[in-house]
Amino acid sequence: MRALIVDDSSFIREYLHHLLDRMGIVCKEAVDGNDALTVLAAEQAFDLMLLDVNMPVMNGLECVKALREARLSPEMKVMMVTTEADNSFISTALDNGADEFLMKPFTPESLREKMLLLGFAAA
Repeated sequence: MRALIVDDSSFIREYLHHLLDRMGIVCKEAVDGNDALTVLAAEQAFDLMLLDVNMPVMNGLECVKALREARLSPEMKVMMVTTEADNSFISTALDNGADEFLMKPFTPESLREKMLLLGFAAA
């Protein structure tokens, strides 16, 4: 299994990378939505994207929308990793192609639960 971690915070990227690594998941990182789309266009072999919402250059909502419109990795699950808890935002993100939400701050257990909800038995 492969995951793409997209967050402008190097701390969050490293933390998620560590947690996923312990689950046996191979990870790659991107610093914003634009960087993520570049990685996906080149590789397209990811099962899961963990996508921050608030980032410079291209935010997570713009990224998931562009990803789904371009049909890059259509089978890939997208988990938004965010502090955004507003119902209208969550609805908009789901309408644009997000599959699940992980609220910051999160624990290893909450990440594992969300991955199981997405159907990743390796979690």
